Amino acid sequence: MQFMPSWMRNYQRSWLSGDLVAGVIVTVMLIPQSLAYALLAGLPPEVGLYASILPIVAYALVGSSMTLAVGPVAVASLMTASALQPLAAAGSAEYVGLAMLLSLLSGGMLLLFGLLRLGFLAHFLSHPVISGFISGSAILIAVGQLKHLMGVKAGGGNVLDTLLQLAHAAPDTNSVTLGIGAGSVLFLLLARKLLAPWLVRAGVDAKLAELASKLAPMLAVLVTTALVAALRWDKSAGVSIVGAVPQGLPVLAFPSVAMSAISQLWLPALLISLVGFVESVSVAQSLALKRQQRIQPNRELLGLGAANVASALSGGFPVTGGFARSVVNFSAGANTPLAGLVSAMLMAVVIAALTGLFFYLPHAVLAATIIVAVVSLIDVQTLREAWRYDKADAWSLLVTAGGVITWGVEEGILLGVGLSLGTLVWRSSHPHIAVVGRVPGTEHFRNVARHPVATVPDLIAVRVDESLYFANSEVLQDTIERLVAAQPRTRHVLLVCSAINQIDATALGVLTDLESSLARRGIALLLSEVKGPVLDRLQKTSLGQNLQGRVFLSTHQAFESVRQNTAAPVTGGEKQVAPSH
Repeated sequence: MQFMPSWMRNYQRSWLSGDLVAGVIVTVMLIPQSLAYALLAGLPPEVGLYASILPIVAYALVGSSMTLAVGPVAVASLMTASALQPLAAAGSAEYVGLAMLLSLLSGGMLLLFGLLRLGFLAHFLSHPVISGFISGSAILIAVGQLKHLMGVKAGGGNVLDTLLQLAHAAPDTNSVTLGIGAGSVLFLLLARKLLAPWLVRAGVDAKLAELASKLAPMLAVLVTTALVAALRWDKSAGVSIVGAVPQGLPVLAFPSVAMSAISQLWLPALLISLVGFVESVSVAQSLALKRQQRIQPNRELLGLGAANVASALSGGFPVTGGFARSVVNFSAGANTPLAGLVSAMLMAVVIAALTGLFFYLPHAVLAATIIVAVVSLIDVQTLREAWRYDKADAWSLLVTAGGVITWGVEEGILLGVGLSLGTLVWRSSHPHIAVVGRVPGTEHFRNVARHPVATVPDLIAVRVDESLYFANSEVLQDTIERLVAAQPRTRHVLLVCSAINQIDATALGVLTDLESSLARRGIALLLSEVKGPVLDRLQKTSLGQNLQGRVFLSTHQAFESVRQNTAAPVTGGEKQVAPSH
């Protein structure tokens, strides 16, 4: 019993109906998505079905979210295709083996991160970078699926190249295929926007109506498959169909491991792991908050790692938590991961006995399913909000999306991460530095350029709003030297350390040199509001020894000490102009 997950040990009978209903509904949604995302990844359709059984079971036993639906998703499928297409022919046995290895590497990395308790990696990629990556990937995916809608052969390494090839192939468009694909896109879009309101007006419960609109892709699959089979459009009109899907449960096997393949796949596996983890945690956390539940990031790493290892061993490809399926699972009443286990069992039945139903399924419908699913991932709202609030974040989003569209998924996300880290370093290396004075009648100190404050003539009080390290310490030194040069009467320089959480060795050296330089000119360096850990380390240094008696608990105490010792009057009380970086 102790090895059973907590939700299973504490299961309540009242939860069963919700879990059963959610499991059935998610299965109906998962079938077309599994087939479609296998197509997107360049894999045979049955691989998508394989990736929808054991991974769900593994996550249910290890993960921490009660409602996250794990399985094939669009972005991970695109990243899989991007990683594997340069290495093997899409759909070949070698390609499938590499997909299994990619899933194994991704799962192994996630498990290792979980064992090392690296759940904080969820914060490694900023929201604008993730949004830009997903938005760029959505555009890349949608454009890449147009060839299936048109029934032509076209490809390209980026969006522009693909569009040029599609334009060149346009005269060869299969009109019946285009009718099926475009009609399916239109139906799915209308179903998403209008079906639920129409059902509500017809008297259907709002919750059921919303769920019905999510299941529209399955209806499109059933109708178009029946039409192609009845009219034999695969023969008479040349409509591309899925064809024979092998029947039977996947055979458990360890993927072939070659060092040459690992050297080519470790970076894509790492990126898939990070992106999938961040996306899954975001979805799981947002759903958990609605029920006052909590997820455990380190358990999520273990759960997703186990799911990907299970996928690799059962002939699948990388999986992660899907947003749309998770929302449907939550809305359908799922209470525990038992809903996922129900879905896995039903998928096993489909694979074992019902794959013959997919023979006449047109590729155009799968492409339509993918296009409609990914269009909703294009995040214009985040771009709009970031542009209003912080243009640097907005540019991170745009550059990441542009990199994905122009160069590909790996290059795009690496570019976005690099830009985010570069922005972080640039901001911390140009900290906000303010000369401060006392607000009259209080013990509060504020920027002299923003508030009417009082000052002491021979004291310059400087607050730096950043930890001090090798990239910004000289900026502080240059600022203080400039202020001292502009005020020759200065006899005290007070560094307000309320925002300084750390001083590295380089910054310590700069402060030591600054203290010595000021002392030679008869100017004393003072510190105030130094945080405990920073002060503990300073006291062991020569600078700390030199500053004995000049480190104050509060800026007010330092201000009063200087005023009393020099008998200098307090001046000001009016807003002044001073450097503000």
